[in-house]
Amino acid sequence: MTTDRALPHVALSRHAHNRLGLRRTDDEWLAEVRRDPATRVLVVSGNRLRPVDGEVRWTTPDEAPDGTLVLLGARDEVVHLAVIVSPEDAPGDPDEWVPLRGVLGLLADHAADQAPLLMHAIGLAEWHHATRCCPRCGGTLQSRAAGHELRCTQCDRPQFPRTDPAVIMAITHGDGDDEAILLGRNTAWPAGRWSTLAGFCEPGETLEDAVRREVAEEVGVRVGEVTYFGSQPWPLPASLMLGFTGRALTTDIDVDGAEIEEARWWTRADFERAGRSGELVVPRGVSISSSLIESWFGRPLDGPGWA
Repeated sequence: MTTDRALPHVALSRHAHNRLGLRRTDDEWLAEVRRDPATRVLVVSGNRLRPVDGEVRWTTPDEAPDGTLVLLGARDEVVHLAVIVSPEDAPGDPDEWVPLRGVLGLLADHAADQAPLLMHAIGLAEWHHATRCCPRCGGTLQSRAAGHELRCTQCDRPQFPRTDPAVIMAITHGDGDDEAILLGRNTAWPAGRWSTLAGFCEPGETLEDAVRREVAEEVGVRVGEVTYFGSQPWPLPASLMLGFTGRALTTDIDVDGAEIEEARWWTRADFERAGRSGELVVPRGVSISSSLIESWFGRPLDGPGWA
């Protein structure tokens, strides 16, 4: 098994910032921060970022456009803000702005320390983008608490960011050289792309039961023991991925044909052979799915199909 410190999703979460939650309603302090040239500001166009020369750029308060202010927090005694602007007011060419998924490779290779800040910023931007009216009365919402609250101007009901819990799991059976991992292919994926199974937790359901239900629904395999592995924020658009390992009680596969097009068991030998030939393509470098697969495989993924 790979050590926890080496796993991809851990690297992206290692540099957590101080979110300064008690400062979100301190208008005087926020005004001072916005005048401080040392403050770093991330401009978000709707829910997109603009990488420049292979990196995500931060600017000064004076250079940032007007928009919805979001206090991200402080790291290394430097305060970081985000400003959410509408796409028509964003600087540069619209094609230069990309979703968070478009910069994950940059974070993994060059700027893992920025990942918690960017996840925070895009998570709130997605929430602002999706939450346009009060769900109780349909009234207009006004941003409060430095972007972390939306309050209705008619009924005064507050809204707070929501996170959808989703389980993602590495299901195995067998022992030693015969141990195999269950991977599936989504119907929308390109040929050869495989990953661990995943799905959303439903109301009134434990996370462990969500693992068992999703695997049974998607591929017809019954799962017994389920063990927590780790978590990763995934604001695409608003999920918290909760990773688990599980042991299969049955091995016969019956795919649902809706989400999952194909599923199969892979021994480590089969997995390595197919990965090195390029026949098998799995996520590598940033996601908790990568960590689950890498932990089972026992070493980093470095074949042609592991990119």
